[in-house]
Amino acid sequence: MNESAEQVRQALSQFLPLLKALTEEEVAAQRGQKWSRKEILGHLIDSAANNHQRFVRAQMTDRLVLPGYEQDVWVTLQQYKSRAWQDLLALWEQYNRHLAHVMDVIPHGRLGTPCVIGNQEAVTLEFIMNDYVRHLRHHLDQILAA
Repeated sequence: MNESAEQVRQALSQFLPLLKALTEEEVAAQRGQKWSRKEILGHLIDSAANNHQRFVRAQMTDRLVLPGYEQDVWVTLQQYKSRAWQDLLALWEQYNRHLAHVMDVIPHGRLGTPCVIGNQEAVTLEFIMNDYVRHLRHHLDQILAA
């Protein structure tokens, strides 16, 4: 079992009940941050989608080169603030369950595949997977902050 995959599953177990307890009013409110809680979760859905591509495509080549993504534009265009919280949670949960599966089945020999995202320096697929977990937890903590 892949450690990053297990960490994604642990984050789901830890955070999902807390996220489900938030009301529609709580998640829609602007709290002095760039995004509402709904928009932060939408950003995490976008992160899952972008990283899904990275996790799969890095197994298909000796060096992956992909564009970065403009997170603010993605969040704005998809209008996450107009979606129902429970719908966003369901999508986020299932996407992350699938990503954990994808992480688990990546052959160990592919974890070192160099990946260039946008104008960043090359990093390994394993680094991207670990960074995904770090990013996920960071934003989940943001959503649940008082």
